[in-house]
Amino acid sequence: MCRLLIYKGTEPIQLSHVSPLLSRRPLKLLTRPCHSIINQAFDSRLRLDRRRPINGDGFGVGWYDPVKDPELGNQPCIFNSITPAWNNANLTRLAEKIKSPLVFAHVRATTAGSLSQDNCHPWHFSQLMWMHNGGIAEFTRLKRQLQSTLSDELYNFPQGNTDSEWAFALFLSMLADPHAESFTQHELRDAMLKTISTLNTWAREANITEPSLLNFCVTDGHTVVATRYISSKQDEAASLYFSSGTTFDEYAPGGHYRMSKQDKRENIILIASEPLTFEQADWMEIPTNTLIVITPKMNVLQIPIIDEFHVSDPLQAKKRGSDFAAQKGLLSSAYGARRGASVPSPLQPSQEEFEATAHDGASGEEFPRVEAVSVAAA
Repeated sequence: MCRLLIYKGTEPIQLSHVSPLLSRRPLKLLTRPCHSIINQAFDSRLRLDRRRPINGDGFGVGWYDPVKDPELGNQPCIFNSITPAWNNANLTRLAEKIKSPLVFAHVRATTAGSLSQDNCHPWHFSQLMWMHNGGIAEFTRLKRQLQSTLSDELYNFPQGNTDSEWAFALFLSMLADPHAESFTQHELRDAMLKTISTLNTWAREANITEPSLLNFCVTDGHTVVATRYISSKQDEAASLYFSSGTTFDEYAPGGHYRMSKQDKRENIILIASEPLTFEQADWMEIPTNTLIVITPKMNVLQIPIIDEFHVSDPLQAKKRGSDFAAQKGLLSSAYGARRGASVPSPLQPSQEEFEATAHDGASGEEFPRVEAVSVAAA
């Protein structure tokens, strides 16, 4: 399985060097935090995969230009490679010059599709950008049906052979006009829910019983929509967390960062497969089968996905098991380790890391914005 990261801020962030929004200290979004997504490529702590223990099958970074230029258009810039993220000199050089208010980053462990640059996330279509962590169960049995629903343009759009890119094409087909210059949060949200519902319908008609892991992420450069989802009522989805605050500062040498909340504003929002820091109060686990929206005004909405796999009873929801996700190469949540899985949680530092990060702590804040949305009604 893969690892992903989303950054959205009120001001552009320079991926390395100084960001006026964050502090006068050096910040490397992709590389500097002690559990950065680059480190997760070779030291993933919420992932169990004895066959493929690292996310070394390529990477990708996508971002939007902070200065709108009509000549250049609104499309995102994307850089990807099949080399391991931790050993790519060009990524390091580009990170010195990239500045953006919205960044997608992804490190890949191959589960479907060959090792090629065309199969590296994220992808873009017009101004939309997409990435995925997980897998569509028995996708080869659904692929022809999916392709048959697409227009000629969208059928010819995928250049690789992953289930993730074909899922993006399906998502695009759910939009009234995928070439539109702007989308409302409701348009992106509804298209995402229809994509999941359609995949579930086809799996049911094909008598596919294995669950699909669908952590999808999409943005138009203004709104971000992401899901933590599995087509099962008994299992946990692949892990997904978010953090938000006013500043994201390095408070101790060695890449030890902390999210600070100086007021009620949300200047920075991060979504990640694994927390980037050991600050437990900074990170909230997104519940299984939930859609999360970051609006253009930096509001965070967590929306339960109401379908046949929704568990309404909170006590029953907590009984979801992590065995399936573990078999697929994931330990789906931090509490999975406390249930007996023998892997360290990124929220549980080693003794050396604990001693290096000793401090007075921070307080977290819940986000009460929750609304229920039915997939069938979307």
